[in-house]
Parts: sequence; structure tokens; C-alpha cells
Amino acid sequence: MANKAQVLYDFTAELGNNELTVRAGEKVTITNQNVGGGWIEAQNSRGEMGLVPEDYIELASGGAATAHFPSVGNAAAPDLSFFDTFNPVAPGPAPSQVDAGGLSPQPDTPDTPSPPSLLSSPAEASNGTDPWSVWNTDATGGSSNNWPAKPEGTETGRGAGADPWGSAAPSHPQAYQGPGAEDDEWDDEWDDAKSSGGYAESESGEGGAMQRGGAAGSSMKISLNKFPGFSKSGPELYLLSKPLPKGKDRLVIYMGEVGPVWSYPEAQLDCVVADPKKGTKMYGLKSYIEYQVIPNTTNRPVNHRYKHFDWLYERLLDKYGSAIPIPSLPDKQVTGRFEEEFIKMRMERLQGWMTRMCRHPILSNSDVFQLFLTYKDEKDWKTGKRKAEKDEGVGVMIFSSIEPEAAELDPVEVEQKCEQFSRFTRAMDDGVKEILTVGQEHWKRCTGPLPKEYQRIGKAFQNLSSVFTSSGYQGEATLTEAMTAAGQTYEEIAQLVAEQPRKDLHFLMETNNEYKGLLGCFPDTIGVHKAAIEKVKEGDKLVAASKITPQDKVTMAKRVSTMSYTLQAEMNHFHSNRIYDYNRVMQLYLEEQVKFYETIAGKLREAHSQFTTM
Repeated sequence: MANKAQVLYDFTAELGNNELTVRAGEKVTITNQNVGGGWIEAQNSRGEMGLVPEDYIELASGGAATAHFPSVGNAAAPDLSFFDTFNPVAPGPAPSQVDAGGLSPQPDTPDTPSPPSLLSSPAEASNGTDPWSVWNTDATGGSSNNWPAKPEGTETGRGAGADPWGSAAPSHPQAYQGPGAEDDEWDDEWDDAKSSGGYAESESGEGGAMQRGGAAGSSMKISLNKFPGFSKSGPELYLLSKPLPKGKDRLVIYMGEVGPVWSYPEAQLDCVVADPKKGTKMYGLKSYIEYQVIPNTTNRPVNHRYKHFDWLYERLLDKYGSAIPIPSLPDKQVTGRFEEEFIKMRMERLQGWMTRMCRHPILSNSDVFQLFLTYKDEKDWKTGKRKAEKDEGVGVMIFSSIEPEAAELDPVEVEQKCEQFSRFTRAMDDGVKEILTVGQEHWKRCTGPLPKEYQRIGKAFQNLSSVFTSSGYQGEATLTEAMTAAGQTYEEIAQLVAEQPRKDLHFLMETNNEYKGLLGCFPDTIGVHKAAIEKVKEGDKLVAASKITPQDKVTMAKRVSTMSYTLQAEMNHFHSNRIYDYNRVMQLYLEEQVKFYETIAGKLREAHSQFTTM
């Protein structure tokens, strides 16, 4: 007997893609629940059949889809539960606990993606509509951000992978076809539970927890910090654990002119994202867009879908997210994803994300990033993918690979540096949001009321010229022709005004959008450091309680110094890129503004020259 289901959210079918348009509250019949890729086949009351995102409906018998998450290794960890004794007790629900290799609560990865609100139609990317209209609003109509109310804490909430400063009104996550969620020509066995280790879900705490399968991990319980998007426990896992063997992953920080800096490669890595093409699978039932990625090191193109970019993002986030802010990818969406304007904007934003990754000396040189750019064939990709997913040096353990070539920092200096970076990133966040808000308003004026005003002026001049013509006076032909030309000039200016934001404001907004996402990662990265500083401050109490030895306390202080050097190196990298990016985009913006006003001035001079000087 076919299952009945109720539609939870509106979904508009993509033409030519075998999908079914449904509306919230509608009853449908499930005809095929095993389509895969986050989709099911359903039939509505009119007898129409098609594919619907499975998370958009609720079966009459209840039940929900289960997300699958990749394994991050089975590294054993010391028993650090005694730290919880010294944590201040906050009102409200108790923190989630995890057993045996504690990981964070289920992250808001693109397996549970953000609402399909940004650029849901090609018109939203056109001159007539502002494509950033959802950047600075939340469901309540105000603005939100990802900065914790108490900067000392590390619980900054979930969902930063989508829009850290808030986005559109509530909707349902898209039916995302991420790694492990479907089978296709590359995914037939990559994310099989047997090869990845798998997870067993438990329902402890508000957000739930993930308990890793396998017997390799020793039993431990640690408080979970709610880091969006990537798996890690608190910094104590690094502060007191035995560091992983140092080898190829040795990351050196040395003292430069501006302070601690990463070791940069001699040749700058770069790549081009180009040539998007539509492909099909499941015997043509489903479609996708595939991009060519061409690195400058090989000049050989490799093909990737959005889900592969997302896989790369998740791996980078898992491994480096505690030390390096990893900005999220442009949102995935269900409707409008095959429209030419959307594909163009998606490619542009993927290019911006890849360029930022290429410019980072650590991320660009990582094995997983090099695999993404240079894999030779399907076998090479699968082998590298499995290796990356079994990497044990993830989360806070990345700090064990970092070696500062400088003297150990004083704990007081460490705390001061952390506070300085926190204040700057918060202030810059406010400045970026202001630019986005003002730019959004200006975009709307330039594509709405302002051109209409110029059109009205032009029409008024032409109407008056028509009146003059009707006078029958023989000597005013020159005047009426000049007034008609002046009216046409203002209509041309109206068109220039409407088109101008795409030529200059667009790039300014895109750059600030990138930095909005990047700044949204800093609260969590800085939160790791602040949490580590607090643990070091508890050192005397822990020694007095015989929980750690005096040598452990010294080790903790030394490792916090390493973490501080990492934060300083990352902030110096951020500042260097910030100065370059804003110099470049402001030059472009002002150059285009000069051309714009010079064009207008030229047209006005031409109109002026047609009037007779009396």
C-alpha cells in the first residue's frame, strides 16, 4: 500500500527536470521512496507525478531522514573529564556529552543546508533586483550576528555554514545532494558506512550528539562546544594530549616584519573555475552542473560538481577550522539552479572562494586541496578521498603540527593579543555590515526610483518641446529639437543609472560579502583560544586538586603560546589580504564611477551644445 504524506514546505518544480510542484499542507502519495539523493517520487491529488525533496514532506506515520556524517579518524584521547569540575555552571540545559572520541553535535553541514532563498530566480541577479537583499535580515526583521554575548565562551551557536549574520525568513533546508547522500558515477562506495567507520546517533542534549562507531577510542566524556560545521572537542584535548608524530604536516611560523607569519611558498598557487556544463544521471531523471577547475601548476582541467566543492570545504573545516577561519561556500539551492544568471553568479562566487583558499599558504598546500586540484583519474580521487576522511589530525589537534620559531609567550600577552583580535574583527564586522546595508539601499535606488526620476525629467522636456512645436512660430525649430534631444539624453542617463550597479557596486558588495562570511568564522576560532586561556588559568587549581602535575601545567602554558602564535600568524595573513583586497576593489569601484560620471557629463555637454547661445 502506498504511503500518504503531507507537504511541509512549498516547492516549485524545475522545468524539464521531472520534479513536482507542491504546496505546504497538500496531501501526496509516495510512489517511490528509494530514488536517492534526498529525493522521493510522489503523486498529487490531480494524478501528477514527479520528484520532491524528501525533507519537504512528512510521512503520515512520522519519521525523518537521517543525515550521514563522515568519519574523522579513531584517535584515542586522554580522560579529560576532570576539567568539567572547574567549569562554571550556567543556567539552562546541561551541555551535551559524548562518549568515546567525543565529537561536536551534529553540524549544520550542507547535508542539512540553508533555506533556498538567495537568488531563487534569475531575476534576483538582474539589474532590477538587489541580489544581496537577504544578507542583513533575520526572521524577526532585525539583524543578527555570530558573535557570542560572552566573548570568553566558545558556544556560538549552530548554522554559521550558511549565513553567519542571518539570512531570509524561515524555510526548510534544501534537499541537498552532498557526499554520501546519493550514488552516482563517483560516489558508489565513497561514503559507505563500512569504509568510513560510521556513526551511531544518540539524543543527549538539546542538539543531540554523535557517538562514533568502532572500538579504537578509549572511553571519555568531555563537554561539547557547539562549533558550527566542524567536529572538535574543547582545547583541553590538545593541551594535555600527546601530540601526533610530526612529519610532512609540520607547519612553521616564523617572526617577520609584522610579527608571526606563516611560511609562504615561492610561487603563488592560483586556479580558474570555468566552463559550467549541465549533466544528467539516474537515466536523465536528475541534472547537475559541473565546473572545470584549472590550477596554474598543471594547467590541466579537472571536473567538479558543487557537492565536491562542499566535500573539500568540510575536510578543510574538520582539519584546520580550530586554527584557520574557513569561509563557507555560496549557498546551495533547489529552484532556479539551472538558470544562466544563477549559474554565472554561482561560478563567480566559487571562483572567489577558491582564490581565497589558493592564497592561504597552509590550506593551498594541504594534501586534500592538492588532491582536489590535481587528481589524475577516478581511482586517484577515491584513494585520496578515503585517506583524507581517515585523517586523525583534525580539530584542535592541528596545533600539534604547528612549530613557532620564536620564544614562548607570556600568558598575559597571549590573552591581550586574543582580546585585541576579537575587538578588531567585531568592529570590522560592523563596518562590513554597514557597507552591505548602504550598498543594498543604493542598489535599490539605482534600479528603481532614481532611473524613473530621470525618465520623468526627460519626458517632461519632450512634452514641453511638443507644446512649443504646436505654436506654429517659424523660428523655434532649433529650440524644440534641442529640447527633445535633452529629454532623450535624460532617458539615456536613466538607463545608465540602472545598469551602473552591475559595473561597480556589484564587485564592492561581493568583496564585502566574502569578508562577511570570513569574519563570521572568527568568533569560533578566537573562542578556541579563549577557552584554552581559561583552562591555563585553572592550572593552579588543577595542580592543587592533583588532577594534573606541575609539568602538565607548564606544558599547557607552552601549548597555549603555540596557539597564540597561530592566531597571530592567521590575523597577519588576514590583514595582508584585507589591505590587498580593499585596495583592489576600491580602485575598481572608483574607476567605474569616474567612467560613469564622465559618460553622463559627455552626454550633458552634447545636449548643451545644441542650444543656441543668445
